[in-house]
Amino acid sequence: MARKKIVAGNWKMYTTPSEGLELALQIAKVDRKKETMVIIAAPFTHLWLLRKKIPSRSGVKLAAQNVHHLESGACTGEVSASMLQAIDIPYVLIGHSERRVYNHEDNQLLLEKMQTALRHGLKIIFCCGEPLDERRSGTHEQYVKKQLEDSLFPLDPKALKNIIIAYEPIWAIGTGETASPEQAQDMHASIRKMISKKFGKRTGDNIQILYGGSVKSSNAREIFSKPDVDGGLVGGASLQVEEFAKIIQSA
Repeated sequence: MARKKIVAGNWKMYTTPSEGLELALQIAKVDRKKETMVIIAAPFTHLWLLRKKIPSRSGVKLAAQNVHHLESGACTGEVSASMLQAIDIPYVLIGHSERRVYNHEDNQLLLEKMQTALRHGLKIIFCCGEPLDERRSGTHEQYVKKQLEDSLFPLDPKALKNIIIAYEPIWAIGTGETASPEQAQDMHASIRKMISKKFGKRTGDNIQILYGGSVKSSNAREIFSKPDVDGGLVGGASLQVEEFAKIIQSA
């Protein structure tokens, strides 16, 4: 069975709640193949409003951009998995490169976050990817393998059905640089092989792997056409309705 395409928009720290609602309602109206799933990763302040206002018939799903690894506690400014579960947010991003770099989130912490999220029934978009020096030195596959070994491989194999992987070459995020379609395919195929070796071929064949690195309407169709690329995790372009709509329709 063919894997469904996914186009996920990560709004990062942009838009006010009212601006986000207007943007989300326009995205919800975008014509797309019924096999294509659209996910919006909005700021925490927006999630409840979007959950109430986006028509369920649109099929647009919501994701939180982060979740804490503890169930609860004196963690000012953080959001727990149970809070997301309570407002029926189905997805959460874990391991985004900006969280890894700016918030010093290491592989062990990300494993704990995933374990907590899974206990509360959340589905995960797990981000992995290499910095420029690893790509230049030719050690990018080993670098990503280490991320998977530390954060993903310890999970119960049954959990993999609730995980989407997003490969994001750090050197191509917000820089205007983009991995070539061939580079994206090669890395996605490598990740799929790693998953198959650890969890079995069926899991490797079925897991969805997104590309995230300066996805634009001008390159989306070619990248998404590669056999191991199942869609994209889109940053800045997801804040522009016309541009995001073209990316969605490219899937």
